Amino acid sequence: MTLIHIVLFKFRPEVSEEHKQTFIRELKTLKKLPCVKDGRLIVGSPSVTDPIERSKGFQIALVSYHENQAALAEYQASKEHHRVTSTYMFPYKEDLVRFDFEVDAEDEYMCQFPLAEIS
Repeated sequence: MTLIHIVLFKFRPEVSEEHKQTFIRELKTLKKLPCVKDGRLIVGSPSVTDPIERSKGFQIALVSYHENQAALAEYQASKEHHRVTSTYMFPYKEDLVRFDFEVDAEDEYMCQFPLAEIS
């Protein structure tokens, strides 16, 4: 089974671009956690949605793959996740949206990617 975790982040207007880039770099380090399925964690920014208003002001997106709900819970409880979110996000956030779902068995084949080395 695969569980997909999606988070959209919106920072307060006064937060610098430098801070957002640091947050992105730190988020990407979380792909090394063993509870992230095969290191599958993607961070994207900026939104290329057209028109941009449809992005509702969200500036950064994260998508990560986990084996099951227990692995997602382990990810969220990890000291690394806590360090990144408590240092770089929560003190600066305007809004955050989270959506998690289990992939249907018939679609599981789409979650199988060739393994690549995590750097």
